[in-house]
Amino acid sequence: MIIIPPMLRKFFLIIILLSSSIGLSQYNFKGQIAEQKSGKTIYLSIIEDYRKFGRISMNQILKKTTTDSLGYFSFNGNNLINENRIYRIHLDDCPKSSSSSEHFFGSCEYSKSILFIANNTDTITFPTSFDNEALCEITSTNSKSSTFLDIDVLKEQMAFDFNDFRSDANRKLNSKKWFSTLQDFGEKLDEPLAELYIFNFLSDKRNETYSYYLKDIGNTDYYIKLGERLNAKYPKAPFTNLYINEIAIDQQIAGSNTPKPQLWKWLLPLLLTLSIALNIYFLIRNKQNIKNADNEALEKLTEQEQNIVQQILENKTNKEIASSMFISVSTVKTHINNIYRKLQVASRDEIKRRYRPLT
Repeated sequence: MIIIPPMLRKFFLIIILLSSSIGLSQYNFKGQIAEQKSGKTIYLSIIEDYRKFGRISMNQILKKTTTDSLGYFSFNGNNLINENRIYRIHLDDCPKSSSSSEHFFGSCEYSKSILFIANNTDTITFPTSFDNEALCEITSTNSKSSTFLDIDVLKEQMAFDFNDFRSDANRKLNSKKWFSTLQDFGEKLDEPLAELYIFNFLSDKRNETYSYYLKDIGNTDYYIKLGERLNAKYPKAPFTNLYINEIAIDQQIAGSNTPKPQLWKWLLPLLLTLSIALNIYFLIRNKQNIKNADNEALEKLTEQEQNIVQQILENKTNKEIASSMFISVSTVKTHINNIYRKLQVASRDEIKRRYRPLT
């Protein structure tokens, strides 16, 4: 019988424990594309920016592999984050004639991708479906991995409701219904990453839901509470800070777009009253200025011309004026023409309209 010294036994025990720990913490993601898809490139990416769910960028890529002769692929290791994160697997199924960027971004017709939630200890399988479709099903040791697929089913139902009747009334009705449905569904999943996936969809400026989102963010505390849930579970994650900052900005935008009915309730009548008062003031002032100018012009007339103006205001004829002033009618006419020129009028009636009787 071989006797192992105590110190050596401790050393072997530590080695065994470390090996077990490493083995337990490894992730394993595997799947099958199709038998005829051998040699195809598969990428594993991490999504830290939820606004990039729909596109692939170089800094997201973690690993790259190729499918074997039967169309199988696998990713495994110990380099993922221990808490849940959002990952993408995408298949480059572009023909050889495609550009290098099309190959990398998987932007060809038959290229496929799938988003899922995972951590460093998960074992996930991506089997082909009954109709030989790849990357559309998930089997996982992590109960949250396939939540995006469940959400996508609801999004398809939502799209059907929106397209059924494309009227404003239908859009408002369905917006209220589906915002509530998706948010409640996400909250019940007890995974803020799933709610973040829903938020990204509902608040996307390219979607019809964006205008309702700006109204909704001002009417509910759901978005604040989601930020609290993200901060509690993923306090140091980049997407948490991104979300909190974005919500703060969107609340300001929503606030600036929201009318203030209580303010306008009394401000509008006040502005109308002020406008009427100013119009009356300027009208009176304008009339007074005109009257002052007319009186100044009248005072510049000679005494005899002022006498004639007075008699015009008394509706006397030229003959009556001539008789009262002991001058000829032609002289009266000459004086009247001079009066017209000095006062800048064209007729007796205009004199009567503009000048009050002299006293």
